[in-house]
Amino acid sequence: MSSETPIQVLLIEDEEFDVRRVRRTIKPFEQRIHIAAVVPNGRMALDLIRERDGAFDVVIMDFQIAGGLMGENLIRELKRTDESLQIIVITKMTVNVMDFEFANSLVMAGAFWYCTKYPGDIEEYIYQPTDFVLSVFNAYNKRVLEREQHKTKRKLLRTIEESLGQKRIIGTSPSVANLRHQIERCAESDVSVLISGASGTGKELVAHNIHYRSRRRLENFIPINCGSIPADLVESELFGYEKGAFTGANAAKPGLFEVANHGTLFLDEVSELPPAAQVKLLRVIQEGEIEKIGRTEPLKVDIRIIAATNKNLEHEVAERRFREDLYYRLNVVPVSVPPLRERSEDIPLLTEHFLREFAADMGKVLPEVTPEAMSVLTFAPWKGNVRELKNVVQRLLFMNEPVITREIVQFALGLSAESSGGASGAAFEFTTSERDLPLRQLERIVRQKYVEHVRAESGSDAEAAKKLGLAPSNYHRMCKELGIK
Repeated sequence: MSSETPIQVLLIEDEEFDVRRVRRTIKPFEQRIHIAAVVPNGRMALDLIRERDGAFDVVIMDFQIAGGLMGENLIRELKRTDESLQIIVITKMTVNVMDFEFANSLVMAGAFWYCTKYPGDIEEYIYQPTDFVLSVFNAYNKRVLEREQHKTKRKLLRTIEESLGQKRIIGTSPSVANLRHQIERCAESDVSVLISGASGTGKELVAHNIHYRSRRRLENFIPINCGSIPADLVESELFGYEKGAFTGANAAKPGLFEVANHGTLFLDEVSELPPAAQVKLLRVIQEGEIEKIGRTEPLKVDIRIIAATNKNLEHEVAERRFREDLYYRLNVVPVSVPPLRERSEDIPLLTEHFLREFAADMGKVLPEVTPEAMSVLTFAPWKGNVRELKNVVQRLLFMNEPVITREIVQFALGLSAESSGGASGAAFEFTTSERDLPLRQLERIVRQKYVEHVRAESGSDAEAAKKLGLAPSNYHRMCKELGIK
């Protein structure tokens, strides 16, 4: 707070004597505390606050003000008008200030601090003038802090809206409409959710939407692929460890459950969890606490669990590969993500969305897609679901064709040899001998050149795998098959 911007105080007081008493109390600090306005009742105070929107930092009000609106009701109305406004209440000595219920009622209504004034007409300062003035400064500091918190909250909410816009569920089919309904239903509560669906259907996308539409949306969303963690590291990754817990533990490590505290932990491929980790996960769900390696006492956590699997967990339970009690704890609300073949009417929308997305990312002109080409895309088998469609659309855009025809799509899908001439343009710079190769060999070269291009534009293999929509293990296997080092 600079000397040019003193604390702006609104005084609500109907007794001129008490107005003078407040002014006299803060007079030694008038360069830092300024009584900007005085009003005799609550209605006038509310009108002034609305009129001068944000002009007042602190309200000093008589608890037993005349004019109808007073006490706790006035406090609540003031906070409703400006939630970061700080309120100091002055009460008469007749009020039992040691009464806990009275003090609690003021705080619950929204007051920051309260004090008493001496009775009668004795020209005395407010009770404990040093404390009173200090409370004004503290109230101002709290307002500054709350306004920053509100700015941060608004910024986070804008970020969430942007994220939801980028990760929205695209489609108008009945199955997608039902999926959206399930997401909204899950977002309303904190129960565990089990998302099932084939690989590439968008299970993490569903989990993301559930979290960011829930009351936990301002907290962390931590995704973890259970199948990607080595078995001997699962416990330390999920639950963490304390410094000195074992040889090499030179610093404490928070586990993912701890990082996700108050937020959501998304356990993808949950069926891949080893038995020991399944037991510990069950304890977290049942007891709300984790056991860190090297820590004697359990650590309390408040986490919403969303799990996902592309396997039939009931079958895994029957085969004793997955705990039955854990399965029922996770499967409180089941959500099924439909495969792309069951929502083929959404493929044109998805194709257009991915084309716009990749064209913007790659700095390319958005190509035209002929109806015949879109028909081929719509009725393709799509065993890899939305992830496969996304990869194919990226491949089509990479071909640098202004118009995507049926032949180009067939070539990209490996469905027909008719497209070999049309798609082997300058984008891939085929040699004469390569153009004469059979389709399967030519397709292998196309894939190789395409993957090499993505790798060149990526900062790491992990980033390249993500752009291609592949798990790291599948990405490395594909590179090996294509002879890419």
